[in-house]
Amino acid sequence: MSTVGIVVISHSRALAAGVAEVARAMGVGKAVVEPAGGGPDGGLGTSIDLVEQAIDAADGGAGVLLLADLGGSVLTARLAIEDRADAVFADAPLVEGAVAAASMAATGAGLATVKAAAEAAASHRKT
Repeated sequence: MSTVGIVVISHSRALAAGVAEVARAMGVGKAVVEPAGGGPDGGLGTSIDLVEQAIDAADGGAGVLLLADLGGSVLTARLAIEDRADAVFADAPLVEGAVAAASMAATGAGLATVKAAAEAAASHRKT
């Protein structure tokens, strides 16, 4: 069974990798979560090439959900999926959205349901 893949986009390579690590753990080994963090030179920034590589790596045939931290990474995510019918962007908090998406993807849910789970994470309270 293929699952929806997830791409975590951040201006920081370390942040993207850390969020992907946590999301993978919550996806109990069934969710494919790929980080795309940092600029082309390895410093802070975003890279369309890194995002496209992560999309390709995460794509198992059930679609790919992208989550981004802020500003330029959101624009990079949207640009990367502009001509792709198999990938969507979730307007969701990065960590909570990635965890919710990975948990839902692990159940075999479709792309629309995984996106909805990620976006619903915005309303989860911590108190």
